Amino acid sequence: MANRTTIKEFILLGLTDDPRIEVGLFLLLLGIYLLTLIGNMLIIIITLLNAQLYTPMYFFLRHVAWADIGSPTSVIPKALVNIATGSKSISLAGCFIQLFLNFAFGTTEFLLVAIMSVDRYIAICNPLHYPTIMNTRICSLLVICCWAGGISLILLPSIPLFLMPFCGPNVMNHFFCDNGPLMKLACVDSSFLEMTYFVVAIFSLLGTLSVNLVSYVKIISTILRIPSATGRKKTFSTCASHMTVVTIAYSTCIFLYMTPKDTNEFVFNKMMTLLSTVVIPFLVPIIYCLRNKQVQDALTAELRQWIGFCKRLR
Repeated sequence: MANRTTIKEFILLGLTDDPRIEVGLFLLLLGIYLLTLIGNMLIIIITLLNAQLYTPMYFFLRHVAWADIGSPTSVIPKALVNIATGSKSISLAGCFIQLFLNFAFGTTEFLLVAIMSVDRYIAICNPLHYPTIMNTRICSLLVICCWAGGISLILLPSIPLFLMPFCGPNVMNHFFCDNGPLMKLACVDSSFLEMTYFVVAIFSLLGTLSVNLVSYVKIISTILRIPSATGRKKTFSTCASHMTVVTIAYSTCIFLYMTPKDTNEFVFNKMMTLLSTVVIPFLVPIIYCLRNKQVQDALTAELRQWIGFCKRLR
């Protein structure tokens, strides 16, 4: 196997080969990436500093923010370097690391989102038992299980993929090392490994989606039984941001994995992967800040404290 692995690097064709488009694309990706870092770091900092946000929901949200930083960081910086330098290459080891980190962060986020929906279900449907069930120990254990589960699920098919021989060609029609294009470049039959990745995707995508659907069906049925219209609106607003994130994230992945294969497969996959890897991590902090009054109030309070501190310094 070692003798057959002659490829030392892969060539990533990227999103376009037009130099004029690449300039605008570079600025767009850089801007989105920086805003993604700022937005998610704001969520992390606010949920750590503001005592009103010391709840399980924002504890889980903080870890979602870490995943939303990790996923684009595994992809965008290398893509920006390739655009800026004109180089389209990535080393064999760099390709494997990029693939593993991107999928591990993404899978972990799906598990965290599912846990957040269960948290909302318990808070709304069993409010009296909520403090007992979702205590600090349980929340910490759930988060550890999400990170360990996300890493383990991706590590399972990644090890045999990393051990596969690659002896040419080495050109990948993508802007980062994705598992589909990479398996097509292996010198051996990868059908079993493709099936393994499919099973992992089914479990991580449809498994967590079913948890979200069951939780929100029960939540909505509970909300509809609230006699007061104001009470219904207030209760629904506590999970509106999470429902928006779930809708966007899962719809993107379902389109990506369930679209029929055709001649535009590579173009479509690149666009949908760009949306799920780059755009969604950018939108998550915006959605939570715009649709969540508690986060808005916390940001306003911290901003006032910072302004007051700056005035005292002068």
